[in-house]
Amino acid sequence: MRSVHAQAVRKGGSLFLSYRIEGTLRDLLLPAPGLKPIWQHTCCELFVARKGMTAYHEFNFSPSGEWAAYAFTDYRQGAPLAAPDPRIAVRPATKTLELEAFVSVPGQNLLLGLSAVIEDRDGTLSYWALRHAPGKPDFHHRSAFALELA
Repeated sequence: MRSVHAQAVRKGGSLFLSYRIEGTLRDLLLPAPGLKPIWQHTCCELFVARKGMTAYHEFNFSPSGEWAAYAFTDYRQGAPLAAPDPRIAVRPATKTLELEAFVSVPGQNLLLGLSAVIEDRDGTLSYWALRHAPGKPDFHHRSAFALELA
C-alpha cells in the first residue's frame, strides 16, 4: 500500500513544498539524473495560478534533484519557463521518500495544484493529487488546483 502527502507553506514571495511518499518503496522506480521529460517518471509537481487568471505555471521536482518549469497562457498552451533555480532536498528511506522544494512564486490569491507521478519498477504509473479532475488524470485541469493561498 502506498500513500502520498503534500503541503505548501507561503514564506514571503516563495513557497516551501513538502511531499512524502510512504509504502513499499522497493517497488518505486527512482529516476536517474538526465531522464527526461521529468513528468513522465516519479516526480512531485506544483501547479500555480492566480485566482481569476487563465495563465499558470507548472513545476516538476525529481527525486534525482532535477527540476523543470513551464509557463502556460491557458490550458496546456505553454513553453519552458526560465525560473529561478529552486532548492530541492530529497531523503529516501526504507518506507518513505521525502522531497522538499523551495521555489519563488510571487503574487497573491494563488490557486495551487499539488500532485505526484509515481513510477513503479514495472513501468506502471500512478497519479496522485489533492483533487483529481473528472475522467483520466489531468493535473492541468483547473479543478485540480485545490489549495487556495491568500
